[in-house]
This record gives sequence, C-alpha cells and structure tokens, in this order.
Amino acid sequence: MEDYKVIEVKQSIFEDNDADAEKLRGELKAQKTFLVNLMSAPGSGKTTTLCQTISRLKDEMQIGVMEADIDSDVDAATIQKAGARAIQIHTGGMCHLDADMTRQGLREFGTEELDLVFLENVGNLVCPAEFDTGSLKNAMILSVPEGDDKPLKYPLMFSVCDVVLINKCDTLPVFTEFSKEAVEERIHKLNPNAKVIFVSAKTGDGFDEWVDWLRGQVNSFVNE
Repeated sequence: MEDYKVIEVKQSIFEDNDADAEKLRGELKAQKTFLVNLMSAPGSGKTTTLCQTISRLKDEMQIGVMEADIDSDVDAATIQKAGARAIQIHTGGMCHLDADMTRQGLREFGTEELDLVFLENVGNLVCPAEFDTGSLKNAMILSVPEGDDKPLKYPLMFSVCDVVLINKCDTLPVFTEFSKEAVEERIHKLNPNAKVIFVSAKTGDGFDEWVDWLRGQVNSFVNE
C-alpha cells in the first residue's frame, strides 16, 4: 500500500490568513487607522447602523466604509450620502472577506487621511466569523426579530466579537418573546468580555453608548 501525505487544506488556509491578518494589523497601526469589522446576518441593519454612527462622528474624525457584497453597490451609495467615504467590494460569490481581500480594499481606498474605517462584511453568521480580516476590533449586530437564541445557534460569531449591538429594540413591543436578559446571558456565557449594547438604528436610542465606546477605542489606539 502506498503512503499518503494528508494535507489539511482548511487548516493551512486559516494559518496563512491569520499570519497575513496580523501583518495587516501592524500596517494599520503604523498608519494610525482604526479598522472595525462589522458582521451580522442579512437584514439586521448594518448599513442603517453605520449611517447613524457616521452622523454622530463625522465632525470629529475622518471615516471610511468598505462595503462587501456578492453584488450591487446600493450600500456604498447610501454610505456616501451619509457623509463618509465609501467603496464597494464585490466578493465574486464568496460569503466572507479574508485579510488579503481587506488589504486590497484598503489599498484602493487609501487610508492615510482616515481615522476610522468600517468593513461591512458580507451578511452571514458563519463564514465571516471564521476569517480574521486584520481588523483591530470585531463588532456584530443581532436584531430583535432574529430572536434571542442566535448565540446558541452561531456560537463562533459571538465568541469572536468585542462588541455586540442588539438592534431594532424599537420592535420589542411587537417581538415580546425576545428577552434582553436571556440574550445578554447567552452572549456572556460564550464571551464574558463582549460589550453588549441595546440600540435602535431607526430611532437612535442607545447610540450614545455605542459611539462613546468607538470614540474611546479610537482615541486609545491613536495615543498608544
């Protein structure tokens, strides 16, 4: 019987990407550009959340947004109207971005004059959580209509995030089965250090806490 060498392709891909992501973080630190990877399921309100965030911070810092989608440029156009620089990244059918794809977007973007850059990742609760994009912080959005059981179904996503925004809290009177206490407990069981913030991108409720967190992260990063 012949001897076979088994190559763990998936493991190799992750290891190569992790090394590249760490290199990208070093590049961003040298440029003093703070990159946030924003993830969620489709329809959770990522773009609306970014528009609310931009409106509150655009007078303090230069903001850019990289919009990742399988196709279309609808979100990039919306972000530009909100007052931030934007580019659209088409993933060619892929359901996530990795470090090299992020670097390509940043290169086309040009980050020299940007203080804060958001990467709006592809709407998906599985693949984006597996690939390190080289961001300084990972954030995700869970909307109330999705249910408070999502941490149980997609544990990796909640495990890798530094901050979790519970969005569409204005719908709580309708989705009465959603428990704020249960979702926060489930998130912290997976990730004790995750900051959980309850917001409504539609009304702006809760955004002061989110913006204060972002402001503090960027200021600490710049002054390191």
